Amino acid sequence: MTTRPGREPVDSYLVCATPRTGSSLLLGLLASTGVAGRPQAYFRVPDEPLWAERWGIVRRPDGSVDHREYLAAALAAGRTDNGVFGAKLMWGTLDELVDRLATVYPDLAGADLALLERAFGRTRFVYLRRDDVVAQAVSWLRAEQTGTWYLGGDGEISGGGGDGGGAAPSFDADAIGRLVEVIGRHDAAWRAWFAASGVRPYVVSYEDLDADLVGVTHAVLDFLGLTLPAGAAVVPRHRRQADQLNQEWIRRYRAVSTGAGTRVVRPR
Repeated sequence: MTTRPGREPVDSYLVCATPRTGSSLLLGLLASTGVAGRPQAYFRVPDEPLWAERWGIVRRPDGSVDHREYLAAALAAGRTDNGVFGAKLMWGTLDELVDRLATVYPDLAGADLALLERAFGRTRFVYLRRDDVVAQAVSWLRAEQTGTWYLGGDGEISGGGGDGGGAAPSFDADAIGRLVEVIGRHDAAWRAWFAASGVRPYVVSYEDLDADLVGVTHAVLDFLGLTLPAGAAVVPRHRRQADQLNQEWIRRYRAVSTGAGTRVVRPR
């Protein structure tokens, strides 16, 4: 494994996020390096049957899968040749994952970090967040309405394509406000979990990623103790979705919400 001098080799990393923070973009960038695994949202419960089908896992009569077999298949799919594994977790998926891991390793039930490290080895955490939560909520609402969560792609199991089959996007200030609140709760929950677990994640903001795709990817590799191989390049595999409609919804929401014209931000 090619690692940074002075850094302990990493076995796995988990990108911890909330929706519409550029997680698909970052995962594609990391995968393009060839040394940072093939990260995907392998543990999102609604997608589990689709991954199981892709990997040839036979499901039980009730539709469930053997969690030990599923974990082994995810690790095989998400590793690059150097043995590094990557995956994405949204808040909520973490609880689902550790509950499943507890059935595989019952001696560690209730010990989240110990379960993750038993399953994934030496694990580091990247925390992806967004400064402008109104813009994040607008993007989230639009993705929900249209059914399109990304353009381009890197082997994702669902949510892309550009013709998601949903309704035409429609401005809804109440829905945007509710999503702003959800984002706040989920980010607070991530921070609380990191603190309770003694985890010091590498923090990446969507705004920084958007401004410097290559630089931020190199910084994440450095945090993971990995080096981009000679001749390799960081290549985006997803396309920007935000457009003038997003900007119009952001303007309209701020005009009707309390503190119109202000930018809702989270603490770093």
